[in-house]
Amino acid sequence: MKYYSTNRQAEPASLEAAVIKGLAPDRGLYMPERISVLPADFYENIGTLSFHQIANRVATAFFGEDLPAEVVREIVNDTLSFDVPLVPVSERIYSLELFHGPTLAFKDVGARFMARLLGYFVQRRGDRDVNVLVATSGDTGSAVANGFLGVAGIRVFVLYPKGKVSEIQEKQFTTLGQNITALEVDGTFDDCQALVKAAFSDKELNEKLLLTSANSINVARFLPQAFYYFQAYAQLKRLGRAENVVVSVPSGNFGNLTAGLFAKRMGLPVSRFVAANNRNDVVYEYLQTGAYRPRPSVATIANAMDVGDPSNFARILDLYHHSHAAIAADISGATYTDEQIAQTMRAVYEQRGYLLDPHGACGYRALEENLRPDETGIFLETAHPAKFVGTVEAIVGEQVTIPERLRRFMQGERRSIPMSSRFADWKRYLLSIDK
Repeated sequence: MKYYSTNRQAEPASLEAAVIKGLAPDRGLYMPERISVLPADFYENIGTLSFHQIANRVATAFFGEDLPAEVVREIVNDTLSFDVPLVPVSERIYSLELFHGPTLAFKDVGARFMARLLGYFVQRRGDRDVNVLVATSGDTGSAVANGFLGVAGIRVFVLYPKGKVSEIQEKQFTTLGQNITALEVDGTFDDCQALVKAAFSDKELNEKLLLTSANSINVARFLPQAFYYFQAYAQLKRLGRAENVVVSVPSGNFGNLTAGLFAKRMGLPVSRFVAANNRNDVVYEYLQTGAYRPRPSVATIANAMDVGDPSNFARILDLYHHSHAAIAADISGATYTDEQIAQTMRAVYEQRGYLLDPHGACGYRALEENLRPDETGIFLETAHPAKFVGTVEAIVGEQVTIPERLRRFMQGERRSIPMSSRFADWKRYLLSIDK
C-alpha cells in the first residue's frame, strides 16, 4: 500500500519509507491510500476472539500488503503483552483502562508496535543508525523511550517542556540511558513539536542524519492505537451492551481520536465520538464554529493534553475531505477547566469509588453530561492516576498507591540536556551527535 501526504505535494511513499521518514517531504502527515472495511462476520463474532486475534486482523488490514503474515503476528503478539480491560464506572459508562502496559499509559501500544516495526525495517536495511525524534507533553516520551530501549540501530531523542511534565513522567524517560537521550526544552510542548518538525524539513540535517519521529505523526505510532477500540467493542459485545456505542477520548495531539475514526471507517460500530479537551480548546472551537485557530498552549492539570496546534487534526480534515459538517456529525466536543476536572475526580471517587486521572476525568465528564438514555459510553482512561500522584492526592484527599513499576523509575538518576527553543541550537546539537 502507498501512503500519501496530507499536503498532497509529495510523492506517495511505501510503508517502510513512511515509517522511517515519519513526516512527508512537504511537511504533511502520511495517510494510507485506502482503509479496508472488515467483513460483517468479524464484528458478529468479535466477542469470541482474543485481543491478539482481533489486533492481528486489524494490523493485517493496515500492513498485510507490505509485511509477511508471520512478522505482523510476531509484532502484534510482542506489542500486546498486557490487557486493556473495560471496567464499569456507572450503569452506562465504562472505563477502557489503557494503563496496564510497561509505562502505565495508552501510548505503550503505539510506541511498542512502532519500535518493533522500525526495528524490523532497520535490520532489513542494515545501513546506518536511525535517529528517532519525539516531542512529549507527558506520556509519549516515556512510552517511546521504553519501547525503543536497547533496540539495535536506533537512537531516541526525547524533547520535553521544562517544568511542564510530572516528576514521575520525567523520571520514566530521563533515567534510562543506553540509546535514550532526554532534552529539557525551555518552552512549551508546542515549541518541542516545532523543533522536531523543523528538523525534518532541514536539508542539511537530513543529508547527514537519518531522522524519523515517534510522535503520533508517524503512521506506525497512531494506527495501532485502533486495536483497543476493537477490543473495547468486543468486551461490550460479550456484555450484551454493544448498541449505540459512544466513545469519549481525552484529546491533546488527536492521534488517539484519529485512530478511533479509522476504526469507525473500518466498520467498527461506534455511533459517535466525543473529543474531550481541557482549556486547550482549539478543536472544540472548530467543532462549534468551523474556524481552526491554533494558538499557544496553556498549562493545566491534564498536562498531556496541553496542545495548542494538534498535528493530527490535519489527518482528520483529510479523512473528512475538509468538511466541517461531516466532522461535526461524527465528533462532538467538550472542554473543561482545571476546577471542573478536579470536581469530577472528587465526585467519581466519592460516589463511584473509581479513581480517575485528570485526563480520564475529562473523558468521563463529557459522557456524563452528553450521553443519551439509549447510549452506552466508553471513556479512555489514558494513564494510571499514580503518574500524577501529587495532583490526584491533593484533589481526592487520599493517598494513591504507586505501582512497583513506577517506583523503580523514581529510584533512577535523572539525566537530561538543557535545550533552548531556538532551532539553531537544536540543529547544532544534532549535527554534533556523530562527531
